[in-house]
Amino acid sequence: MMNWFISLAHAANEVPAPATPATPAAPSIIAQLFPLIFLIVIFYFLLIRPQQQRQKKQTELLNSIQKGDKVVTIGGIHGTVTQVDDEAVLLEVDKNTKIRLSKSAIAGKE
Repeated sequence: MMNWFISLAHAANEVPAPATPATPAAPSIIAQLFPLIFLIVIFYFLLIRPQQQRQKKQTELLNSIQKGDKVVTIGGIHGTVTQVDDEAVLLEVDKNTKIRLSKSAIAGKE
């Protein structure tokens, strides 16, 4: 019985010979790039594309402004367009009160 414990103790102290590790196969280039491509697609549809669409709508709005249109500025001023230039508009906000604004300050039409 004692020999069994001694042989068990010796067996626990023996270090097995290291097995030669199998070299794992390298993942393909497509598998490595897939997460990056996925993130780029997500960023495009969540950030870039909506911003481009908003910019296109704003450009169309600014190009369609004509004399007589009622508009609201970014600062919340409501008025009627009395004159349109290439880069600015003259806005009548009250009787005999006109202000000149850059076209880019117009947020929308009423």
